[in-house]
Amino acid sequence: MLAAMRSVQLARPWLWLLGLLTAGALSGCASVGEVQRATQGPTADGVWVARFVQGYGRLPTFDEQVAWKEGLESRIQAYFSRRPEIATSPRASQLRFQRRVMVGMQKDEVALLLEQPDRVTSDEAAMRAAAGRFWEPIGRHAKEMWTYPSGWRLYFDGDRLVDVIVADRSPLE
Repeated sequence: MLAAMRSVQLARPWLWLLGLLTAGALSGCASVGEVQRATQGPTADGVWVARFVQGYGRLPTFDEQVAWKEGLESRIQAYFSRRPEIATSPRASQLRFQRRVMVGMQKDEVALLLEQPDRVTSDEAAMRAAAGRFWEPIGRHAKEMWTYPSGWRLYFDGDRLVDVIVADRSPLE
C-alpha cells in the first residue's frame, strides 16, 4: 500500500505534462494554430519527457528519470571541463540548474540540453510558415530552424540562437 501511494506521489508532477502532450497532440491533428514568440525555450526535462511519452506511450519511472538526470549532469560537467570559461560564467547556472534554452545560447549548448532536434531546416518557406506573424523580425536573422516536441521552433543565425517560437500552446506565463 505504501509503495503504491509513493508511486502515485512520484507520478503526480508528470501528470500535467501528459495532459499537455495529449492536448497538444489532439490540437496538432486539427491544424497549425497560433504561434507565440518567446525569449526562453523548452526545458531539457520537458523535451525528454515529451520524447519518452512519444516513444513508450507512458510516463518515465522514477528510476528512468534519475538515470536520465544523472546522464545529463555528466554531459554538462564534461562540457564545462572542455569550456572552463562557461563553467565560471553566469550561464553555468542556466545549464546546470534551470536547464532551459534561452535566446543567445550557442548551438552546442542547446544540443547539450535538448539533444538533437527532431528536424533541422534552412528552407525559408518552412521557417516562414512556422514563424507565422513573427516572420518579419525573425527572418532578418534566422538562417536555420530546429524543431522539438510540443511545438517548439528554435531559430539560429550561424551558431547563435536568435529566436524561439512555440505553437499550439496556451499563452506562456
